[in-house]
Amino acid sequence: MEEQSVQDEQQSEEEEQAPEGLDLARVKHVLETALLVTQEPMSLNDLKKLFDEKIDNGTLRKVLDDLRDNWDGRGVELVSVASGWRFRARPESQRFLDRLNPQKPPKYSRAVLETIAIIAYKQPVTRGDIEEIRGVTVSPGILKALEARGWIDVIGHREVPGRPEIFATTKSFLDDLNLRSLEELPPLSELGSLVEQNPNAEMDLEAALAATLPSASMAEGVMDAEEVDDDAESGDGVEALSESAEAPEEAADTETTAADADSATRLH
Repeated sequence: MEEQSVQDEQQSEEEEQAPEGLDLARVKHVLETALLVTQEPMSLNDLKKLFDEKIDNGTLRKVLDDLRDNWDGRGVELVSVASGWRFRARPESQRFLDRLNPQKPPKYSRAVLETIAIIAYKQPVTRGDIEEIRGVTVSPGILKALEARGWIDVIGHREVPGRPEIFATTKSFLDDLNLRSLEELPPLSELGSLVEQNPNAEMDLEAALAATLPSASMAEGVMDAEEVDDDAESGDGVEALSESAEAPEEAADTETTAADADSATRLH
């Protein structure tokens, strides 16, 4: 009876705060159904298309927050990531689900981990920037594999001789880590310590980042060490990146076209 009373009070509050003519209970029901049957994250604009009525972002976020609270303590949770909202299994439950489809986690070399870390923390960057930080040549196969994975993209060309490609991380990269923005990435020092502990070994990238993120849950990988022509030698990329994280960048190093700057903004 007490639980029913609380639910009635919550429903009453929702009705009082709802825009005129808008049934928030129905809105919540529709949102829940759509998010449960859709695999990809749904943005607020996508969710608005579900309704004939006009719903403002503030109202939509409030209903989503309330729906997230309703699922608190269950095996599935509603989360907000870079591309929008989605349901996912809680990290502590994932190991049980893996038994239904056991797969060996993809292993990523230190070179791959260093490359994606440099792009994530210093973007936008060119291949030359990455090589300068790592101290070794970057294999084209690593960049192509990261592009195929959907974690990085070419957002433009630097206006210098040769017009090298400029790389930045994508929303898919953040989605796979269950992050909303780059600001939620773990401190670089923590990632560097993990690489330092495994200087020559191939690493399970999901496990590595899960150790620094409270709720990282990577999607299925597409790269194995055998599929990427790794660098001839590994550099000190993450360590060098950590040392230069606070250093100001030269103006020439960040010069992009107006379109490039706009693309970089959207990725954040």
